[in-house]
Amino acid sequence: MCGLCGFTGNIINRDDIIKTMTDKITHRGPDSSGFFTNRDISMGFRRLSIIDVASSGDQPIYNENKTLVLTFNGEIYNYRDLRNELIAKGHRFYTNTDSEVLIHGFEEWHEDLLTKLRGMFAFAIFDTIEKSLFLARDYFGIKPMHYTMVGDHFVYGSEIKSILNFPGFQKKFNKRALDNYISFEYSVPPETFFEGVYCLMPAHYLWYKDGKVETCRYWEPKFNADERMTEEQAVNEIEKVFENSVNAHKISDVEVGCFLSSGVDSSYVSTYFAGQKTFTVGFDYGEQYNEIDWAKGLSEKVGVDHHYKVISPEEYWGNIRKVQYHMDQPLADASCIALYFVSKMASEYVKVVLSGEGADELFGGYNIYHEPDDFAAYKKLPLGLRRALASVAKAFPFSFKGKNFLIRGALPIEESFIGNCSMFTMEEKRRLLKKDVPATHPQEITKKYYDRVRGKDDVTKMQYLDINVWLVGDILLKADRMSMANSLELRVPFLDKEVFKVASRLPRKLRVNKKNTKYAMRQAAMRHLPDTTAQKKKLGFPVPIRVWLREEKYYKIVKEAFTGKIARQFFNTDVLVKLLDEHYAGKRDNNRKIWTVFVFLVWYDIYFNNASHEPGDMPIVH
Repeated sequence: MCGLCGFTGNIINRDDIIKTMTDKITHRGPDSSGFFTNRDISMGFRRLSIIDVASSGDQPIYNENKTLVLTFNGEIYNYRDLRNELIAKGHRFYTNTDSEVLIHGFEEWHEDLLTKLRGMFAFAIFDTIEKSLFLARDYFGIKPMHYTMVGDHFVYGSEIKSILNFPGFQKKFNKRALDNYISFEYSVPPETFFEGVYCLMPAHYLWYKDGKVETCRYWEPKFNADERMTEEQAVNEIEKVFENSVNAHKISDVEVGCFLSSGVDSSYVSTYFAGQKTFTVGFDYGEQYNEIDWAKGLSEKVGVDHHYKVISPEEYWGNIRKVQYHMDQPLADASCIALYFVSKMASEYVKVVLSGEGADELFGGYNIYHEPDDFAAYKKLPLGLRRALASVAKAFPFSFKGKNFLIRGALPIEESFIGNCSMFTMEEKRRLLKKDVPATHPQEITKKYYDRVRGKDDVTKMQYLDINVWLVGDILLKADRMSMANSLELRVPFLDKEVFKVASRLPRKLRVNKKNTKYAMRQAAMRHLPDTTAQKKKLGFPVPIRVWLREEKYYKIVKEAFTGKIARQFFNTDVLVKLLDEHYAGKRDNNRKIWTVFVFLVWYDIYFNNASHEPGDMPIVH
């Protein structure tokens, strides 16, 4: 795993500038650095040595006549096969790295190289003859890439913090991103919280030449269910392809470990790690917030060397600023801080870990995917009657059992589901945000994805949306940033194009049914795991935020932020304080809404109130 950055055009002190930009992402690759500069481009690279750990694996990497220059972040798991194919075509290699396969592959196949790759990647290739720059990002967006224009200079980087250090870049806050964040709990790509800075979307490549930026999608995660597929066929195919994927993802010249929770996803991965190391974190607030005992028990059964840590409230709250600094953008997923701690622990033992991200999106694992079945009988009622009942339910100023059911049941999936996470409603957004901050319907973002899966069943629509929005904006963002903050490579064997080929063909009934979510995948896992683990209900990565916010110490910290200068700039603070007080008094569970706003305030303080951007030992928020 590595980090890269760069900019086009000639500029005074270009060597110093590219070094400063590269130094900002040293955590992504502490083992070595590399640079290429000429009058047309400056490229920087930080390396975390995983494959061909000798100096021959350093970047930039060149083709035979050095007309092409590559910097690359990621791993290509089928690089040996591609290498042999390229050698047969006459290409000469001078390293044993997967990086060099990309440069020769691009020379041979150009953009068509991308669909031949199996792995996670974000890379830049500069053509010194054509004076063109090519950027590409992997199928699911496991590895990041950001870019912007600063005058006549095209600037790019694995992390936004590199771009912020380019001379002449004017840092401007993007209010549209705040609007989306209040709905989704993350900045919805390709927009970022920095005006004019974008992320290259998954499965896209970008050309920059003659001052023009062109992007193109080269792959799409399409679901085409094979209704003839039996349960036995599905389970056999899942087991075979997943074992193949795990083995491919374990290719490394250094030791590989595994994250382990109580859920089926990481547990299934861990069964291929006999004798190796697994890592778990939890909180001392009962079984609901602590998966360590589950992980311990499974580790004993599958024969792995298990390591764990209990995170104290003081440690968690004491690292909020550090985490939000590394995130680049605010992310209100409370588990990202827990992920920081498990990554930190793992980095003390290994350089590479495998994890279970992506299983829920590909195989239908989220509990909310049961909703179409839950509403099936109710939706047989006439639409007019359901809408009338929803209007009556909305009119009640208080919550009651079944209120949300009546409201959501009157809506098509395209209106009721904006992704796996939904924070504030439109009415709440309008009350919360100041008038100069836009408050738009989140469906304006989700519509283009739903349009691409017209005619599919509702569960498939939900999965497709989550793969394209939630997975990119939340799950993979935190996975990359929290592992890289600790110089740890995180690999995700479920997010493999060969695994997706199988998942995309599963009939809906083998993904989500009355028995469980991820049904077929769980059946495959049962061949390797105890039934109790394989069938365990989806829990997520639980963090006791709701508990802490009812303790005076943390209530006061958040209240100070909610009544501070930054909060007054963007929010109606009386609305914020009411949310906090209701939760503190136990009248309502507002913890996720509170956390969403609080995290934004912390992040804004770091990136827009402090010139250095560094987290340091500053107070949590001003």
